[in-house]
Amino acid sequence: MKKFECHINIDRSLSIIEALQIQCDLSVGEIKKAIDKGALWHSRGKTTQRCRRLKKPLHIGDKLHFYYDFTVLSQVPTPAQLIADLAEYSVWYKPYGMLSQGSKWSDHCTITRWAQKNLLPERAVFSVHRLDRAATGLILVAHSKKAARALSQMFEQHQLEKTYNIIVHGNHQQRPQPETIESAIEGKPACSHFTHLDYDKERDLSLLKVNIESGRKHQIRIHAANIGFPVLGDRLHGKQQPLIEQENKLLDQQVDLQLCAVELTFNCPISNIEQNFALPEAMRPQLNKLMKTI
Repeated sequence: MKKFECHINIDRSLSIIEALQIQCDLSVGEIKKAIDKGALWHSRGKTTQRCRRLKKPLHIGDKLHFYYDFTVLSQVPTPAQLIADLAEYSVWYKPYGMLSQGSKWSDHCTITRWAQKNLLPERAVFSVHRLDRAATGLILVAHSKKAARALSQMFEQHQLEKTYNIIVHGNHQQRPQPETIESAIEGKPACSHFTHLDYDKERDLSLLKVNIESGRKHQIRIHAANIGFPVLGDRLHGKQQPLIEQENKLLDQQVDLQLCAVELTFNCPISNIEQNFALPEAMRPQLNKLMKTI
């Protein structure tokens, strides 16, 4: 499989396609598809940006950066679902495997690129916050720089209530309800509140509601694992305890991460209107639905 990168100094009058053809052993069609998926970057002066405009004029002194990875570019994003379109920003259901941010190699599997290609009317897109690749649920996409700044600041200052549903190994109803976990993550304060919702005795799995007061990386997964209730499907942090049976270890390998952002409540910094977005029950983790898929 092809994987390479090339960096081209523009020293004469060339089009983007002509410049890349000189350096790359790819057809014009392959080059165009890679550019559409976000593999090309353009530098002028101190500014470097992803470039998709094939007819963008090149100046002497410009640089092109082309990152080609056939494996990455061959990936097909699972469709996201639009929850609400508020013009300045939109609310989406991000499926398992879809990225919150792209890389230098591509951005075609990101929620922002999906929104840009599927939202009507088409508009600019800006990332506001992140959900892990393995997590699912509600995510905001801004459509102006002003909205992106306002919404990003709201997330950074924790001026909203975020609610998640998770399925974990073990019977959490035997724990204090609700249970607050305040163990630091990478030396930084972190606070999570776990509340029992349902229990499947046959599989020894619990459905929990989680509210967080901070947004550390993998916070919910780490806190759940730290108290002996690893999130189902968590292959990174969900190290099984000795008491968990081999059957449940295999179960983790069979299912996707059972962590979903199900509700966002905040005072919109753009309209100053209280907003609440909640996933329908059918789109949330459910013990009964999970058992039918195994």
